[in-house]
Amino acid sequence: MTHDISAQCRSTACSALPVPSSPSIPDRWHAPVLVLAAIGAGAVGWSGHVLTLPVALLFPALWSAAPSRSTAALLSAGYFLAASRGLPHGVATYFASDLWLGALLWFGASTCFVLVQTVLWTKHTGPGKGIRFLSATLLMAIPPFGITGWAQPVTAAGVLFPGWGWWGLAATVSLLIVLTTRRWPLAAIIVAGFWSWSAASWTSPAEPAGWTSVNLELGQTLGRDATLERQRDLARKVRRAAAEGARVAVLPESALGLWTPTLELFWRHELRALDMTVIAGVVVIDRDGYDNVMVEVSAAAARVFYRERMPVPVSMWQPWRSWIGEPGGARARLLADPAAIVESTRIVPLICYEQLLVWPVLQSMLGAPDLVVGISNAWWTAGSSISAIQRSSMIAWAKLFRLRLIMAFNT
Repeated sequence: MTHDISAQCRSTACSALPVPSSPSIPDRWHAPVLVLAAIGAGAVGWSGHVLTLPVALLFPALWSAAPSRSTAALLSAGYFLAASRGLPHGVATYFASDLWLGALLWFGASTCFVLVQTVLWTKHTGPGKGIRFLSATLLMAIPPFGITGWAQPVTAAGVLFPGWGWWGLAATVSLLIVLTTRRWPLAAIIVAGFWSWSAASWTSPAEPAGWTSVNLELGQTLGRDATLERQRDLARKVRRAAAEGARVAVLPESALGLWTPTLELFWRHELRALDMTVIAGVVVIDRDGYDNVMVEVSAAAARVFYRERMPVPVSMWQPWRSWIGEPGGARARLLADPAAIVESTRIVPLICYEQLLVWPVLQSMLGAPDLVVGISNAWWTAGSSISAIQRSSMIAWAKLFRLRLIMAFNT
């Protein structure tokens, strides 16, 4: 779908003539207006529509314009909470609890972002302010702060500079810095120009030839229904995909449930008459916990080729268990397995929560991949914007690096 985005720019009259100044915002309204604007930037930029991502670039300009550190804290909180507004409902659905638990985790998740932005804010103008914002962006892009580093404006690089790769990322970072200086109008004009050009010619990333996604609508039963009938039903869907000419079928996160030798033999048997490879999400359990992984299965062999670098904190990743000597919880591999080769194609594997972060994507891009493969078991996001934001983020990154993209979701 093509979207037209228009930008209007005003020019001042001849400076030699007396021109009445425009009415300014009263000082007492300055901070509230900035906070409301930050909330709007978070809500619109992270609405789940990929072409609205550049709206998030308003945040650095607003952060720079804050008259005090307390205002910087408030507008940072407003931006982050608006961008992640689907979290309370999603958490309440996942844990089958009241909204208060979701709200508690929602505010807790914002702590790192607000803390970093507040500490690095300064009232002094000049290049130093841009460097401080860049430092805050870097801190929120990599662990440990990057573990909750959602809603990063740099994700808009894929919309502003599709196909530019690392140069597009560098250009976006440069714009973020300039937006915090007195030259922000120039940066805003550049953003508007590239945004309009990109939107006018926008096309979604192509799927690879011979690959197909098997999207499911099985709700919370996916991965929890361990019956043979469920596995046979999934196998029938794969056979239909093979009949339509697919060589590789991608199934969502947790699609096959707990990975066991028996389940491996079942799927290899089901694929024996097909020239077909299945990529699917499974869980591998041992005595100390479990890994959320992707497997590659064919009639000839099966293997785990990716272990999730960053599972969802609290619901899956629970590091405090090991601190008190208790087993359980998903492992966070952090910097492991950034890329994999499947069917002679070098892929970027991203499972669920990783699709909202920056470092897993950029770490994988260092390997010059050909394809982004994103899977998610997103049943708990129903009624929220989380799933749409996951999709738009992957689309943006794939467009930036001119990669093909395939996504498989369970809703």
